[in-house]
Amino acid sequence: MSPGPGPSTAGRPLPDISVLAAVQLLLLDVDGVLTDGRIWFDPSGAEYKSFHVQDAAGIFYWHRAGGRSGFVSGRGAETVARRAKELGVHEVWLGRVDKAAVFADILRRLQLPAAQVAYVGDDLLDLQILRQVGFAATVPEGRREVKTVCHYVAERPAGFGAVRDVIEVLLRARGAWDAIVAKEGLP
Repeated sequence: MSPGPGPSTAGRPLPDISVLAAVQLLLLDVDGVLTDGRIWFDPSGAEYKSFHVQDAAGIFYWHRAGGRSGFVSGRGAETVARRAKELGVHEVWLGRVDKAAVFADILRRLQLPAAQVAYVGDDLLDLQILRQVGFAATVPEGRREVKTVCHYVAERPAGFGAVRDVIEVLLRARGAWDAIVAKEGLP
C-alpha cells in the first residue's frame, strides 16, 4: 500500500496496513494542523482562523466510513467549537495543554486501545499522544522533534489539506477510498 501523497520525512516507518485499517478514532490538533497556525484578531478582540474545505470533506468521508473524530487543542476558541459542531466531530477538547490527560480520559471513556487511534500534531504539546498512538502523523511545518516520533508527514501544508492527506491514508488502508471515489464523494 502506498502511504498516500508525497514523500515522508517521518522518523518511524509507516505501520502495517492492518494497524492502519484498525484505527477507529482520528484525533487532531487544531492550530498548525487544521489551520496554518496563524491567528487573527480584529480591533474588538474577536479571533479568526481559516479552515480548508478539503480537510472538512475528508472528515466527512472518515465519518461515513465509520470512523470517529476529535479535536484536542491547547487553545480554546469559539470558531473552533463552531467548526467542530459543523463537521460532526465527536470529541472536542479545547484549552487543554495537558493533552496526555485528555487522551487518557478519551481512551478510558471509549474503552479504546491507543493502537486504534491516529493523531495529527505539530508541536511539543502533541508528543505525549504521538508516542502512544497506532498512527502518528504531522504536517510539513511540524517541529523536528515531532517528526522524529511520527509515522507519516503529510505532503500538503497545515491548513491547506494536510489532514485530508492523513485521512486518505487511513481510508485506503480500510479499503474504503475506492468506493468514495467511485461515488464521486457523494453519500
